[in-house]
Amino acid sequence: MKKIFAIAALAASLGFAAQAQTPAPAAAAAATANPVRLGVLLGFTGPIESLTPAMAASAELAIREVNASGLFLRGTRVEAVRADSTCVDAAAATAAAQRLITAERVNAIVGADCSGATTAVLQNVAVPRGVLMVSPSSTSPALTGVRDNDFFFRTAPSDARQGEVIAELLRERGITRAAMTFTNNDYGRGLSSSIRSNFERLGGRITISAAHEDGKGDYTAEVAALAAAGGEILIVAGYVDQGGRGIIRSALDSGAFSRFFLPDGMIGDSLPPAIGAGLNGSFGTKPGSESPGGTRFEALARAANIRIGPYTYESYDAAALILLAMQSANSTDSARVREHIMAVANGPGETINAGDLARGLRILAAGGRINYEGASAVRLIPPGESAGGFRLIEVRNGRMETTGFR
Repeated sequence: MKKIFAIAALAASLGFAAQAQTPAPAAAAAATANPVRLGVLLGFTGPIESLTPAMAASAELAIREVNASGLFLRGTRVEAVRADSTCVDAAAATAAAQRLITAERVNAIVGADCSGATTAVLQNVAVPRGVLMVSPSSTSPALTGVRDNDFFFRTAPSDARQGEVIAELLRERGITRAAMTFTNNDYGRGLSSSIRSNFERLGGRITISAAHEDGKGDYTAEVAALAAAGGEILIVAGYVDQGGRGIIRSALDSGAFSRFFLPDGMIGDSLPPAIGAGLNGSFGTKPGSESPGGTRFEALARAANIRIGPYTYESYDAAALILLAMQSANSTDSARVREHIMAVANGPGETINAGDLARGLRILAAGGRINYEGASAVRLIPPGESAGGFRLIEVRNGRMETTGFR
């Protein structure tokens, strides 16, 4: 409860709409007896487990902001229910989603996080049961064409776009030959394919593109094959807490490579201290944009003791977008709410940034329209995914620093 008041006070001090108030008695009396429940389905164990606590906390930050306003569906409260997708175990992710829907009776789901888990949940549980999902971090290009009956959206851009950006960055730095390794799942395969096609279109050459399995203790053989193919840099399309880390450590220990490109799955504060000085000079990308909403989100997150990191902005936006769409639909029924997602995200209407959810709720309750930009400058394109901006990262003096946006 203290965090709610701290966030509301900070929002007011920053000039956010100061609507974090107790609902009027009439509004409170009209509130739905049962709270709205949002599932937060992320890999709390598995290859990105160092990232997901902050992602979940960011989604829950949006929920607390909505609750503090007292304006959601005539005073209805929202509860978050966490579940573990494991990121990589499709059966476990499916079972967790099934529990969220049948036992916990959630109205919609923030998640899943990793593309394979998201695909499994979407096809086996969410679509058959008609439950809305908004993923903050599933980036596989294959999800663009998945049969989702319009129940699936994502606030993170597709890796089809990330591959373009990576290829451009490599060529801008004069790199013409690169080796590449990728985690052997939907995310890794989709991203590596996008990188390769775009890099070769720009005149570069991928000397080898080889899958690696997560969870191994020794990557000597994989690194030997990569080194034999050669390249000016090693692209590691893996996971920060799993095989990607092991590949980099083995490559440095053997002297096979001294410079690495780090796509979004490899961006995390845990990596530089785990690898050491050998990571300095490496660079990478993660979704992000330079926007007023991003600055406001960062202030709110710091006030709530949330470590800002990969997909925290997008996680806040996933939860906020669901709740604003419910307000617009005046319903928690996913079949109705899904019809309002694109209009809430893209306007036309008054711009709503992070920290400004109360104003958005008030406008929608009055029958007005909004353009939700949130924390990550949200703009959705068909079939319901982020148009995509990226934050450029470089490792300097043992820290991942932002060097620009693309």
